Amino acid sequence: MLEDRVLVWRFNRGNKESLRRIYEKYKEDLLGLAISLLRDRSAAEDVVHDVIVTFAQGVGTFRLKGSLRGYLATCVANNARDRNRLRSGRDVGLDAIEEIDDGPNEPIQDAIQQEESQRVEELLAKLPYEQREVIVLHLHYGMRFRRIARATGVSTNTVQSRYRYSLNRLRLLLNGEVEK
Repeated sequence: MLEDRVLVWRFNRGNKESLRRIYEKYKEDLLGLAISLLRDRSAAEDVVHDVIVTFAQGVGTFRLKGSLRGYLATCVANNARDRNRLRSGRDVGLDAIEEIDDGPNEPIQDAIQQEESQRVEELLAKLPYEQREVIVLHLHYGMRFRRIARATGVSTNTVQSRYRYSLNRLRLLLNGEVEK
């Protein structure tokens, strides 16, 4: 957090290296979020690029309130939501998603983790976008419901309902109780 504040301070004074450092520090996280929301690597890269460009245009005026990671994640989620609205109706397969490597594991652990990860992605893809967005932002990014509500422009109760509905739907899908 302190490092982020220093980077933002330098960024606001025109230091290009600080912008590069911010990008390098958060690009994989932001790309993972965008891929989870859009299920399309190319569109996800475009979203992250657009967010970073917009962020860079705020040089000299950007004021950090809270977490820089959270701010950038909210920007990516908003941009992904807008892009999803534009392309509603078209769906991209899960083959566009790349695996994220957590480091060296035993081959059997890698295989199990990859299979579990693929299964979770398949189940998340079956959720409506609004529910998937809440799940990813809350569980993966640790955002509180109140913050997700502000970012998405809906009430906290709506966010909590979407979260509850999505967990129930995922549970039913896992148990094979609903049509996939």
